[in-house]
Amino acid sequence: MKIRALLLAAALAGLGVTAVTAADEPQVVRQQAMKKVGAATGALAGIAKGEKPYDAEVVKASLTTISETMKTFPDHFPTGSETGHETEASPKIWENLDDFKAKAAKLGTDASAVLAQLPADQAGVGAALGGIGKDCGSCHESYRLKKD
Repeated sequence: MKIRALLLAAALAGLGVTAVTAADEPQVVRQQAMKKVGAATGALAGIAKGEKPYDAEVVKASLTTISETMKTFPDHFPTGSETGHETEASPKIWENLDDFKAKAAKLGTDASAVLAQLPADQAGVGAALGGIGKDCGSCHESYRLKKD
C-alpha cells in the first residue's frame, strides 16, 4: 500500500513538472498574452458598440493590459519557437523580427497614449478602438497564420 502511494505521488509530481514546463513554453506564454489582449479588446469593443455601459475603470484596465502586455510580447518569440506547441505564429515573424517588434511597440504606445487621455464616453472608446484595432490587424495580417 505504501509503495502504491509513493508511485501515485511520484506520478502526480511528474504531471506537475510537465504542466509547469508547458506553461513556460514560449508558444504557451504568448498565447496566454494574446488571450489577455483579446479579452481587453473585447471589453473595449463591448463598450464601443453600446453592448456594455461605459465604465472608466474597465477602459483603464483594458488599455493598461494592452499597453503592458505589448512591452514584453515580442520577447516570447525566441529562435526555435517557430514550431512545437500549436501556434498561429507565422514564420515571417522570425524573418522580419524588427518589423514585428515595431508593430507590437506601436500597439503598446498607442494604447498608452489613449490611456493617458482616457476616453470619457462610448464614442471616445470607439474612436480609440479604431486605431488600436488597426494596429492589431496590421500585425495579424502580416504575422498570424490563418486558421483552416
